[in-house]
Amino acid sequence: MFGVTVIVFGLMYLTPGDPVEVIFAGESGATEEDLERYRRELGLDQPFPVQYLRFVRGLLRGDLGMSLVQRQPVRDLLLSRLPATIELSAAAILVSLLIAIPVGVIAAVRRYSTLDKLGTLGALLGVSMPDFWLGLVLMLLFGVKLGLLPISGRIPWGMEPEHITGLYVLDALLTGDWPSLQAALRHLVLPAVTLGTSMAALTMRVTRSSMLEVVHQDYITFARAKGLSGTQVVVRHGLRNALIPTVTVVTLNAGVLLGGNMIVETVFAWPGFGRLVVESIYNRDYTVVQAAVLVYAVTYVTMNFLADVLYAFLNPKVRL
Repeated sequence: MFGVTVIVFGLMYLTPGDPVEVIFAGESGATEEDLERYRRELGLDQPFPVQYLRFVRGLLRGDLGMSLVQRQPVRDLLLSRLPATIELSAAAILVSLLIAIPVGVIAAVRRYSTLDKLGTLGALLGVSMPDFWLGLVLMLLFGVKLGLLPISGRIPWGMEPEHITGLYVLDALLTGDWPSLQAALRHLVLPAVTLGTSMAALTMRVTRSSMLEVVHQDYITFARAKGLSGTQVVVRHGLRNALIPTVTVVTLNAGVLLGGNMIVETVFAWPGFGRLVVESIYNRDYTVVQAAVLVYAVTYVTMNFLADVLYAFLNPKVRL
């Protein structure tokens, strides 16, 4: 993590542009003396080692600094955007699992069948398609042409449910606000499908490969010899063991998604973590960018550790 802090801070320090000029861009009365005074107040006139040490001291105290542009605590900005990204990530993972596991299992059980070939082709297309392209296609088809689903935002203005967790779907369920629940779900469909498609493609391929290995094991042959039906053999004996690698892949993907998918959130104007990073990069608000990248790194490392723990829990042969 020390290396991450050095790299992130160094890259933002070396990035061309002056954040103070961005802040005062809309204020015609600001003089060069005003800009220089504000640089001194922020410590931007100090050399790199001094600025970096001040940044690290703040991290150790849990202080992520102040946003240079929005002039709010960075921690508050990140926390305000986190529920939207968590909700989108959870929906994308659910979409991917609903597609990947059934298709992967059927493709393995009926190897070389038409279903297997179609599933493999779909997985290749899902991996190959850029998220932004798929998102634009879905927006054009279901939002513009058919008018079935909204193409941007998280919920219509004024329909936000009572705040409990910040997750609109969950808050609407807890408060029984069914109109808000319907609106939140409709806004969630297109970005969740866009994110979940590429994730489903990878998860399906892993599930299929793992299931192909499992169906040839001795305990599967023994289960069939006992007279169990094909469904019982696959679901009760095969799927549980085949899902071990799948769980690992899904956990790692969750770490990536929770970091905030910048492309999808920007395409759908989803007010999440990733869109905040894009806005901050554009505005040269490097205190927000630094904090967001650090949170992303911590999240990814944590999910990697969780994947190892789950793998050891599901597979008794593995010891931590």
